Amino acid sequence: MKSIFILGALAAALLAVRGGAAPTNLPPAAVTAPHATNSTDMKFPLQHTEAEWRKILTPEQYHVLREAGTEAPFTGKYWNTKEPGVYRCAACGEILFKADDKFDSDCGWPSFSEIAAQKKIVTRDDFSHGMHRTEVLCANCGSHLGHVFNDGPAPTGQRYCINSAAIDLAGTNAPAEKTGAKK
Repeated sequence: MKSIFILGALAAALLAVRGGAAPTNLPPAAVTAPHATNSTDMKFPLQHTEAEWRKILTPEQYHVLREAGTEAPFTGKYWNTKEPGVYRCAACGEILFKADDKFDSDCGWPSFSEIAAQKKIVTRDDFSHGMHRTEVLCANCGSHLGHVFNDGPAPTGQRYCINSAAIDLAGTNAPAEKTGAKK
């Protein structure tokens, strides 16, 4: 019985790593969470064609940010980082999270207890992989960042579980590095 459980867990992890969710550059169908919008035809301020995104992003970033992929746990460059600064969207440069809000959740991905400021992200229901989760998107460019869960530390109780490929760590006052970033 234990080996069946382990095989099931490995299969679920493989599915998560391979992606499989709908591309996130489409308008959110069902949006949830306090910082979300209810619009089903939402437009993001920064727009690029998929060909342009492929030129801007690395293949891994494109898979995560534009195809809702997921990197393997404990493999991303920021899962265990303790450096000060801010985390920007790897697609557009928008400041999304502060290093001060990063915490060790032991889940294998960078985890944050809150966002840098209101309206920096939007969320929507994600029913991929046979489960219900809340997907986190950059409010500026619509890129998939990860998911948010209600098992984080006080006072927010939130755990923003974010792919390292979706973010870039920068000094607090560092300018956005991505072309087309809207500030």
